[in-house]
Amino acid sequence: MDFSGNKRPDDMVRITTPELADAFIGEAVEAMRAQVGDGKVLLALSGGVDSSVVAALLIKAIGRQLVCVHVNHGLMRKGESEQVIDVFQNQMGAELVFVDATDRFLNKLAGVADPEAKRHIIGEEFIKVFAEEAAKLEGISFLGQGTIYPDILESEAGVKAHHNVGGLPKDLDFELVEPVKLLFKDEVRMVGKQLGLPDGMVYRQPFPGPGLGVRCLGAITRDRLAALREADAIVREEIDAAGLDIWQYFCVVPDMRATGVRDGRRAYEWPCIIRCVDSIDVMTAEVRELGWALLKKITGRILAEVPGICRVCYDLTPKPIGTVEWE
Repeated sequence: MDFSGNKRPDDMVRITTPELADAFIGEAVEAMRAQVGDGKVLLALSGGVDSSVVAALLIKAIGRQLVCVHVNHGLMRKGESEQVIDVFQNQMGAELVFVDATDRFLNKLAGVADPEAKRHIIGEEFIKVFAEEAAKLEGISFLGQGTIYPDILESEAGVKAHHNVGGLPKDLDFELVEPVKLLFKDEVRMVGKQLGLPDGMVYRQPFPGPGLGVRCLGAITRDRLAALREADAIVREEIDAAGLDIWQYFCVVPDMRATGVRDGRRAYEWPCIIRCVDSIDVMTAEVRELGWALLKKITGRILAEVPGICRVCYDLTPKPIGTVEWE
């Protein structure tokens, strides 16, 4: 298969079986070895499906000629950075640069309430951190990216641009390595499964680039962010334990307080809002009906285990009129 173009061949077979995924992996590995030779590849590894599959493919193809950079901006979900380190560094032996930039990001975001301003700060700061780490490395001439075929289609249609990592500085002059750019998301997941990535990574639900930064509504504070992270973990744990297949499920914690009673005393704490939606095209989304027993269990755990939250609500708003994310 020719991986040099941006057009999916008309006769390209969709990857729907493990055997077809294995065949793709073999061809992709050979193509990357031919492209990279004895050079080095830099990859921004977020832990998302696309970048994780690209990392696993590159490790199989060129081993430690790959350098992964994982930036924890302090807005990751509970356990995500730890999973990235465990899977790629400890299990797969990748050369991984881990940057804990939590303080740097949260200091920049202090007092910023506007959602678009938060997104801009997070994106801009990520670019700076990644560029700084790239500048410390020598002999890097290739940049690995998790571009997938829908990105190319959207770019051609003018929906969004691709071939960038949030708009990297022009002085980072790399040749791109994009092994999954002709695949759709379901095919990427199939390849990831065959490469041995854990299900929690392969079937990871969509997660916004700014992370919990747009789910900690309003100006982010460290204590409210911590409460959001713990509540979100409980929501994910209980829905996963129930065996439910839901497209996206998470919670938000707004910058407001509600009156409650805790240990016989007035509590003036935050509400937590749970959101569970199903979507096929992302343009529309329907709210998933959760069983009453499951909702009560999630609510009970959040109220008992998460300091600072005294009220739990369930968002019944479909898209449209409400977007999937609150910010």
